[in-house]
Amino acid sequence: MTTSTALLIADLTGVAVFAASGASAAVAKRLDLFGVAFVGFVAALGGGIFRDLAIGEAPPLAFADWRYVAAAGLCAAAVFWLHPQLARLRTTVLVLDAAGLALFTVAGTLKALDAQVPAVGACLIGMLTAIGGGLARDLLTGEIPVVLRREIYAVAALLGSIGVAVLDAIDHADAVGLTAVAVGVFALRLVSLRRRWSAPVATMPPPGTGTPGPGTARDAAAHGCAPVNGGNAGDPPAFLPRVSG
Repeated sequence: MTTSTALLIADLTGVAVFAASGASAAVAKRLDLFGVAFVGFVAALGGGIFRDLAIGEAPPLAFADWRYVAAAGLCAAAVFWLHPQLARLRTTVLVLDAAGLALFTVAGTLKALDAQVPAVGACLIGMLTAIGGGLARDLLTGEIPVVLRREIYAVAALLGSIGVAVLDAIDHADAVGLTAVAVGVFALRLVSLRRRWSAPVATMPPPGTGTPGPGTARDAAAHGCAPVNGGNAGDPPAFLPRVSG
């Protein structure tokens, strides 16, 4: 199997699973057939369109090759009609999304490397290819994008992109090595969900426990407000309107 054939298969498989993921999320939001198909299309092809534009391939394959649109449309329609048979829809969405993340990570990075993009740039393109579809899906369905939450998502894609770049550098970017990277990304995503692994977040003090700064009372007076309890030290930063007259 040639590299171009392997890339096409990985690309179309990623399109199919991301289309199913997007369509499942749209069905869960009770969108109509057109809405389900549109969300599935954007989720499946958004990352690939970004990748092709980034490496200077115009028009993007999503517009130049009918097989991409057909794969996305057929998978989205299948999910729309068969969703009553899909048990635990949310679990299905997460598993399909993890599979799409893994496949697009490998395919996007490898295609960027084949386009002579340096390794660092290829890793970033691979990561953005993988997370672009899920980002668009979540925005269209009114969810906080997974990539912005405390979850191992973009990190898994970035690690997978680095793995592909390393295999390419040592001339081991064959079917076995790339499959191993894809399985690793898929497993890392699912295990992180199962064990609730997350990236660090900033620690914020509980509401009402902060101590007003030295300018609090002065700033309140300047805005026509009076501090509660006279603004004594240690009071919470709550203000009441000043009553004149």
